[in-house]
Amino acid sequence: MNASGIQFHESYRYEHAGHAPSNAYTLPVLLKVCPNLGPQSRVLDIGCGNGYVTSSIAKKKGCTVVGIDLSTYGIRIARESCPTGRFEVLAANSTLLENLHEEPFDVVYSFEVIEHLYDPGNFMAGCFAATKSGGTFICSTPYHGYLKNLAISVLGKWDRHANPLYPGGHIKFFSRRTLMALMEEKGFRNLQFFGVGRYPYMWKSMLVSGMKP
Repeated sequence: MNASGIQFHESYRYEHAGHAPSNAYTLPVLLKVCPNLGPQSRVLDIGCGNGYVTSSIAKKKGCTVVGIDLSTYGIRIARESCPTGRFEVLAANSTLLENLHEEPFDVVYSFEVIEHLYDPGNFMAGCFAATKSGGTFICSTPYHGYLKNLAISVLGKWDRHANPLYPGGHIKFFSRRTLMALMEEKGFRNLQFFGVGRYPYMWKSMLVSGMKP
């Protein structure tokens, strides 16, 4: 276990710089929420994995990009695929900004990370500190809601959906209400919700964006 409260296993690696399936849904929403991204923008990717999203933003928008992750394999690939960015092996906790020795960022995002953490409040405090005043934070996590949970139950799919025998995996299951409550508690305002993937209310993931006052 590491400082961010996440358990890693040696079998979990990034073999190449290709995108994860969730990026097909989340990247377009990020670009929609932040239409003014450009060479003047500084962007932080918390839990950047192999740097696919970070690299895409740098190439499409010319942003200054920084990514952090606890996978040394992922960071190595991110540095190779996006040599103009900065990538560090660093925990996603309340001291991440001071550990980076960077100023707060215009845009901070974290895709499919928070569900793996024992202490999401500590993580969210770090995200808030890393976002500059007037900046935007975007968080994505698998969607859970009444209709989707009911369908999983009726079909008897919980053992597959939340398999406790899988090494690593998800340990927190957020709803729209609980994720927005956590973001508001830590100080984010003007929250917006986006369901992505599959059909309405059966979404694969959800994104919530917020502004730091």
